[in-house]
Amino acid sequence: MRFSKILGYSIFAGSKAQLFDYLDTFDKVNVVSGNPEVLYNGMNDSELYSIFTGRSSVIIPDGVGTVLASKLAGDPVEEKIAGIEVMEGIIERCEKEGQGIYLLGAKEEVVAACAENLKLKHPGLRIAGWHNGYFDIDNCGDIISEIKEKKPRAIFVAMGSPRQDRFILKYMDELPCRIFMGVGGSFDVFSGNVQRAPRWMINIGMEWLYRVSREPWRLKRLSSIPKFLTAVLLHREG
Repeated sequence: MRFSKILGYSIFAGSKAQLFDYLDTFDKVNVVSGNPEVLYNGMNDSELYSIFTGRSSVIIPDGVGTVLASKLAGDPVEEKIAGIEVMEGIIERCEKEGQGIYLLGAKEEVVAACAENLKLKHPGLRIAGWHNGYFDIDNCGDIISEIKEKKPRAIFVAMGSPRQDRFILKYMDELPCRIFMGVGGSFDVFSGNVQRAPRWMINIGMEWLYRVSREPWRLKRLSSIPKFLTAVLLHREG
């Protein structure tokens, strides 16, 4: 497998199809949706950086900003790989193989609607359980016990970065899941609360503009993109 080297990160540089085959080679794997905001935050947080660069983590180029960064670094990835599409692919494989998933995060009504809609779309899918994201990650023995009992193949954690990443770091070795993935706001999409951009906008790398038009509060978060790209350029020149 080929990886793009960006500021010390190893970004998966192959196709989405190759990614799923690669994930199958791990006993346990943490799939990191490497958009510029997440990666920039990791540069300024040693704990996050160690998570993202760990042997059990696979960073996917989630976002046009990361794709551009790979080109600026002179080591381009093959394609943008959206985290929500990887989540969908993992769910499809779990359904096909009779494996369970666990949904953790978001508000109670959101995660419940997410589970219901996934079950409608994937009738053969075993949803081992779900829980909202409003709990103390250092004091959640009941949740951990349930996940251990249900033994899902994959757990999707929708609590935003860095909280979801710290949960995965803390419990990855303890839990029986093989695939761990922080999925941010993906439960909102699957629940029907938020719509993805039209396919033509996704294809031309303008999904971010659609999201900002629907959720203007995201505009402030986009400032991480030029900061990350500037860091890539300075590192290349250096």
